[in-house]
Amino acid sequence: MVSLRQMVCAAVAMLAMSTLARAEDGFPFGTEMTLEALPQAGSKRIPNIEIGDNGEVVLELWCKGGKGQFSVAGNTVIFVPGQIQDRSCPPAKAQADDELVAALGSVETWKRQGDVLTLLGLKPLRFRVNGN
Repeated sequence: MVSLRQMVCAAVAMLAMSTLARAEDGFPFGTEMTLEALPQAGSKRIPNIEIGDNGEVVLELWCKGGKGQFSVAGNTVIFVPGQIQDRSCPPAKAQADDELVAALGSVETWKRQGDVLTLLGLKPLRFRVNGN
């Protein structure tokens, strides 16, 4: 026979696990993530974003870098790019950077599964949480 104490412990454990699961699937504020993409020819660099606790973003693109801001409500997300530094990039990398910033700016919704954040807009973008 199951005691009241065992039932309470099981209920508390289930509640704790569901809260943890929801936190893992929430928007990844306070996280650094890398775009799921191959490096460009002649480079090992892959774009990454650092999302602050209030949605502020530091971007490191194929060559350029800059800032932006995410605003999130439910599964809706808006990205507003800030100042982007040119850094005298080669034309191909500059174009790839501009296309990535435009794709971020077209994002409308997001979903998260574990360590992967998918931003959905004209072009889906997948970012993975950086490991230690």
